[in-house]
Amino acid sequence: MKKSLLLAAVALALTASPAFAIDFKATKDWVRLPDVNSRPTNLHGDVAIASNGDVYVSTMDAARGVQVFSQDGKYLRDVPNAPNDFHGFVIRKDKDGEFIYGPRLVAGTIVKLTLDGKTVLEIPSSAIPDEFKILTPPTKKNAKGEMVPDADGNKRVVRLTGMDVAPNGDLYVTDGYSSDYIHRFDRTGKYLTSFGGKKEPYNFKTLHKIAVDTRFAPARIIVVDREGRRLVHLSLDGEFLGVIAKDLLRPAAVAVHGDYAAVGEILGQVTIFDKEGKVVAKFGTNSVPEETANNKMGPDKWRAGIFNAPHGVAFNSKGDIFVSEYNTFGRIHRFDKK
Repeated sequence: MKKSLLLAAVALALTASPAFAIDFKATKDWVRLPDVNSRPTNLHGDVAIASNGDVYVSTMDAARGVQVFSQDGKYLRDVPNAPNDFHGFVIRKDKDGEFIYGPRLVAGTIVKLTLDGKTVLEIPSSAIPDEFKILTPPTKKNAKGEMVPDADGNKRVVRLTGMDVAPNGDLYVTDGYSSDYIHRFDRTGKYLTSFGGKKEPYNFKTLHKIAVDTRFAPARIIVVDREGRRLVHLSLDGEFLGVIAKDLLRPAAVAVHGDYAAVGEILGQVTIFDKEGKVVAKFGTNSVPEETANNKMGPDKWRAGIFNAPHGVAFNSKGDIFVSEYNTFGRIHRFDKK
């Protein structure tokens, strides 16, 4: 009997989740946008935290592109005039105040807004040289059935998916749904350079989102290569510094706070890495494959503390984590650092 109990204990230990250096606790139903807005609210965006703790969430709602919540999940307001195609955005302070910075996925522009929605900078896609854009295929057939140039095809396009701001004010924007290049601008919006792409040494396969990694001096860029399933470091000048982690669950978002980087993985997980690249926490892991990377999962299928498709991630000042999902109904999580 004692031997069988010992074997059972060993088996349980082998199958139990590994112990991590830090832990996070889910807040049940922190924000459910179907309830807040009395209807489904399509999310294919991001989440960011202002210095006062307010939580900003980007949506695809035509009239309410960015919604604002308190730390306890109370709806506060919408950001006037905010676009509804912020795939990735951040909130950062500079000498003039605190601003929302975001690339527009559909419009192809890069904008800087005050927290109350005033546009103070807009960079057109034409500022990016054509050599760093993907040429769309023709969409029209001639009488012989051959594809020929037309008004909707043979265009140089961008599909901008994420950005961040360096300590000196330079802007870094990724064309994650097209060329996989990162485009660099100065604080005034002047184009500086582009780097990255699908070829050596980068080999990016959907450079989904980025963050400036201020844990290092000088700061670096940390990027999530979603279909490459990697987390990668670049210098601010675009030098490939190395792979931090690989074989991730299709990493879709990254945020940095203190000594840690949080990575939202669209196959249903968030992983926390320390400065050395060691995993110090994992949580919200969804072990049901058909529930992950699935934006059609409705509220009746949601399980508290379990992710379906993490798409945006942000820290508050205390190190708690907020995660927005890729979800047509509108799901946002809060996990408090224990």
